[in-house]
Amino acid sequence: MKKMRNFKRLPFVIVFLCLVSLLAKAQPNQPWSPEKAWEWYNRMPWLNGVNYIPAYAVNYTAMWDKTTFSAKAIDRELALMEDLGMNCVRVVMQHAVYADDAKYFKKTFRRFLDIAQKHGILVMPIFFDDCAFGVNTDPVVGRQSEPLEGWYAWAWSPSPGYSMVVDEREHPKLETYVKDIMQTFRDDKRIFCWDLYNEPTNSRFSKMSWPLLRKVFRWAREVGPSQPITSGIWNGNAELETFLTENSDVITFHQYDNKEETQKGMERMKAKGRPVICTEWMNRPRKSLVADIMPMFKENRVGSMLWGLVNGKTQTHLPWGHRPEQGAYDGPWQHDLYRGDLTPYDAEELNLIKQLNIP
Repeated sequence: MKKMRNFKRLPFVIVFLCLVSLLAKAQPNQPWSPEKAWEWYNRMPWLNGVNYIPAYAVNYTAMWDKTTFSAKAIDRELALMEDLGMNCVRVVMQHAVYADDAKYFKKTFRRFLDIAQKHGILVMPIFFDDCAFGVNTDPVVGRQSEPLEGWYAWAWSPSPGYSMVVDEREHPKLETYVKDIMQTFRDDKRIFCWDLYNEPTNSRFSKMSWPLLRKVFRWAREVGPSQPITSGIWNGNAELETFLTENSDVITFHQYDNKEETQKGMERMKAKGRPVICTEWMNRPRKSLVADIMPMFKENRVGSMLWGLVNGKTQTHLPWGHRPEQGAYDGPWQHDLYRGDLTPYDAEELNLIKQLNIP
């Protein structure tokens, strides 16, 4: 009789187990364990690179757009990094270029990966970016405006642009973009990490970036790439920092301060128990200097990605917020290692970088 009761319950047990299995498959992957993150990180060299935008590009739309993309210019500039022994770049992709022609964008992005690989450089792509420094808050493909002389990053174009960030009816298009790119390159060893969102909430809409931020992490987990995912801690907001800490596989942060403050920030990030990469730093007027910061990162095996490489149309040698009416700027460059003619801004900085990159 007992056996008969067990037999009768068997179909219900089978149905229950099937439901559990289906729910498990439907549940997005969780963040990597700290152990897995450290296993990944310990296989990597010390990561030392730059936030990269070519000198010819006034914004990231221009970098990728059909009218201006230049493999030759990128090859020439990344050769400078190879000479310094630098091994990684962080670069914003542009949804508008993908939306215009997805096949073209993926082909062009693959071409960029090829050039980076040629020079021994790994890539950290960024899907979304809330930053804007002028009036251009919604990118448009095609030839971009020329820079307004004396205005820091005047024509910078966020991705996907503020209108799509705040209008959740547009988010299915962004989901297609994220999943298509990530599924295409989910096992590409030239990509060492995915940065899902640069400085989320850094816009006049602030809180309205949260829905997209939550969604992009979910979309990425649903794809489940072989590379880790992250988004950088940047503004001291406790709610944002908690979310990014709990959802990132590796901890990334931005710090444009002097050595003492950067060390405090670095130690706070290290205390989170995961590998740490500083994905934005170097601001000479604020004493965020190569001589002070980079040796400290190497000693602590914290990844280092300063801003930026070759000075060009973004005019990021100027301080944040600089405007033409303020007159000519004659202070130390804020960002960039090389002048537009590919000569060093500060040869001593470059010599130190070379020395630090010797294995």
